[in-house]
Amino acid sequence: MLSQALFRFGQKLLRRRQLEHLVTEDVPCRRLNTLDLVALGVCSTVGAVIYVIAGEVARDKAGPSIVICFLVAGLTSVLTGLCYAEFGARVPHSGSAYLYSYVTIGELWAFITGWNLIFSYVAGTAIVVFAWSLAFDNLFGNQISQTLHENILLHVPQVLAEILGFCVVALVLLLIGLLTLRARESGLFTKVVTLVSLLVLSFVIISGFIKGDLHNWKLTEEDYVKAGLNDTSSLGPLGTGGFVPFGLNGILHGAATCLYAFIGFDNIVTRVEEAQNPQRSIPMGIVISLFISTLMYFGVSSALTLMVPYYQLQPGTPLPEVFHHIGWAPAYYVVAFGFFCSLSASLLGYMFPIRQLIYMMAKDGLLFSVLARIQTGTYIPIMATVIFGIIAAIMAFFFGLTDLLDFMSIGTRLAYSLVAFCVLILRYQPEVKKGGNEADVQDESGPAEEKLTLQGLLFPGSSTPTPLSGRVVYVCSSLLALLLTLLCLVLAQWPVLHSGAAVWISLVVLLLVLITGITGVIWRQPQSSSPLPFKVPALPLLPLLSVFVNVYLMMRMTAGTWAPIGFWMLIGFAIYFSYGIQYSLVAESHLS
Repeated sequence: MLSQALFRFGQKLLRRRQLEHLVTEDVPCRRLNTLDLVALGVCSTVGAVIYVIAGEVARDKAGPSIVICFLVAGLTSVLTGLCYAEFGARVPHSGSAYLYSYVTIGELWAFITGWNLIFSYVAGTAIVVFAWSLAFDNLFGNQISQTLHENILLHVPQVLAEILGFCVVALVLLLIGLLTLRARESGLFTKVVTLVSLLVLSFVIISGFIKGDLHNWKLTEEDYVKAGLNDTSSLGPLGTGGFVPFGLNGILHGAATCLYAFIGFDNIVTRVEEAQNPQRSIPMGIVISLFISTLMYFGVSSALTLMVPYYQLQPGTPLPEVFHHIGWAPAYYVVAFGFFCSLSASLLGYMFPIRQLIYMMAKDGLLFSVLARIQTGTYIPIMATVIFGIIAAIMAFFFGLTDLLDFMSIGTRLAYSLVAFCVLILRYQPEVKKGGNEADVQDESGPAEEKLTLQGLLFPGSSTPTPLSGRVVYVCSSLLALLLTLLCLVLAQWPVLHSGAAVWISLVVLLLVLITGITGVIWRQPQSSSPLPFKVPALPLLPLLSVFVNVYLMMRMTAGTWAPIGFWMLIGFAIYFSYGIQYSLVAESHLS
């Protein structure tokens, strides 16, 4: 009796959404073309990071080799972007990684994915608000923060005194007002602001190649001594000079930080139901926006380190302040204006997917139905926008920029890993139903005569996926996810491995052997041959590489970063197990 109850409970957690049941009600008009989606992806990706994080990475972690960091980060993000592109072509419905998980690996993982993405988007909104407030203060010579510290916030802890709380709240309220715009007006706003931002960044790149000095990429110890920064043979925190002053470790550390810069391109798939031709425009929008973002990051970081020696970059907003260094004072205000435009577009880029995701989860019954309440004619979930806009203001008020970046990273990296995992599973499943462009995953039923043998495992008798081969890939992929997580946990202890401890080295070798063997089994299984506008190449290697990179970056986070995430997940599990598991629309369809 107990075993049956546990089995039924497990079935509830793993029940999947059927694509043919996805009938969207009150869908806005399909007015977004590929250009609109590219603008949305660029405005979500090229934002606060290019103005704030680029200077910090160049100064403290990579030096001029930050250009390599952005290239590595861009190539890594392309792996995830390819997985999103295939899903965007396969599943033309809004919901992003939440929906992809729902139709592939079950309801519980879908809820975990969606709940973490909400936290990530809220953290991203807080990051942009934080950067906007900091830049606004710098524009007036830090007079606002000094006034707050000396008068208003004199008896408040220092960590709060440095944050412009009233600016945060005002910005979020302004954002809520902007979000009540109709889709057409908000789309036009996004395109205009993105165009302005790209023009300003192009001006920065051209200025860098005009006023830049190639010697800043070849600094020596004498340059540091002349600048009065170092009078000893050891350069200490300044690095060792040259193009790679902090060595290979600095490049890797900088690339891990620069990966934050490419978070946001997945916002494109949240607008699937407004796209005119989603099977074509979604993959193109993702790939083109990632290419443009990588190009802009490479150009701006090159210009930044050519115009100013990396050790002279100031914290905060170094990009506008660079023009004071080269004597182009009027250009400071031009770049600062572009900064504010970029941040304003990023605000919409983060808050729109929040409301879309919450709306879909509430309509699915996994969150409280009041969160799906919309304003007639504008399709705006008012309750979700207000509640989570306030949460973003609170986060920006109590957490620092680094903390918010880490929060955002964990949520998005988990979603990226699950999307790659779902692509790996879904490609090898037999398709039994097709409605238009929608594909459904084969259920557990299959031919009774199919039996698993060692020969059949390595040399399948069918050239098309069968229920048995689909189950083999599902089990092997789950084992790979577990083994890759263990490998990342071990590799995170790099100092221990570098010391040459035999036990740890043997464990790494054993995990690599098991991962290689199971990957070979998946590779031998037949893939689905159904035509799609885009498919991820080199399966199963590229999705597995994407999973490995994202999980490894999550394992590098500190316990202090995971603590708020854990608290957020406890709230989410309380909501799901007390409400969502009972009122899920999938549960109702199963009962009927």
